[in-house]
Amino acid sequence: MAEKMNLRSPADLIGMQGDRVISFGSGQPDLPPPKEMFEGIDLARDLRYGLIQGEVKLREALAREYPGSSAENFVITNGASEAIDLILRCWNRGEKVLLPRPYYYSYLPLIEMAGLVPVFTDLNEGRIDIEDFKKKVPECKAVMINSPSNPTGRVESIETLKEIEKITQKLGIYVISDEVYKDLIYERENYHIEGNHVITVNSFSKTYCMCGVRVGYLWSVDKSIVEGVCEIKTHTSMNTNLVGQDMALAAMKTPKDYILRQQAIWRERRDFIYDGLKKLGFDLWRPEGAFYVLPKCKNAREFLTVLYRDFQVITYLGEWFGASDRLRLSYALDVKKIEEGLGRIGEAMRKVQVL
Repeated sequence: MAEKMNLRSPADLIGMQGDRVISFGSGQPDLPPPKEMFEGIDLARDLRYGLIQGEVKLREALAREYPGSSAENFVITNGASEAIDLILRCWNRGEKVLLPRPYYYSYLPLIEMAGLVPVFTDLNEGRIDIEDFKKKVPECKAVMINSPSNPTGRVESIETLKEIEKITQKLGIYVISDEVYKDLIYERENYHIEGNHVITVNSFSKTYCMCGVRVGYLWSVDKSIVEGVCEIKTHTSMNTNLVGQDMALAAMKTPKDYILRQQAIWRERRDFIYDGLKKLGFDLWRPEGAFYVLPKCKNAREFLTVLYRDFQVITYLGEWFGASDRLRLSYALDVKKIEEGLGRIGEAMRKVQVL
């Protein structure tokens, strides 16, 4: 049996590199950002402090994408993760948050660090079980939705999202809708959940391939959320970096063709890795968005160890996402590397029983 690696979280693997390393780990697009992103940067202006809520021009540009909105409905944050962190800290400790499982690995720690209590609803074939949702949501302050999903790659049906809209609006329960992959859906257009208690979280990282710039935002018509987030942000990170906000504003001028070309590339990669893993015998859901797969895997920690130690292949443990019997792979790398990585996974399967 392979010696187990003492892995506590993805932090132990993020950024690992090497000449032979193939990383199916971090969900970082390898595609080039739009050239428009680098236009309009003004360092003389951008080295000052900025508005806590975010620069007005960027918020006004975002408002044009959210019908009936104004700049006052947005807060610009250091990536989507800061937005979620600040939202959760607006509420009283001890309140409950409904969390679909599997979930993005940061959700649970952020809920717990805010002093909130997670209530789990297990996904059915990678999607929300609306009947279980209905049973558990009345006791909660909020529910978290992530569609397309990291780690499953699944997209919630419009019917389910509308039902969630209806239920939460009636009960006065907040919906935190994490839509960072909304432009990476292969099957249909994104459906934006709306309502007085909806808080949309988004980011420029995935759509425009600018993860390290750390620019995200939240949208809400609830003034108390916007004000509460700004108050906390004043005493933590203060303003989001202004160079990044310039880049985000410029990126929004990118022609729609840029996103369509990206979708075509992700779709090709999705088909390649999905078909390849199925041929190896893995059981997994077919992604409809984002760039992740979550195959079932016996002895997942041992297999991850062998893959990294003996074959220089990085994967993430499903247990970090609330799915202990799975591994998560990102296909944010070119087809040749995916092909090589699949070959090494096949070789590693001779050493560890995974099916």
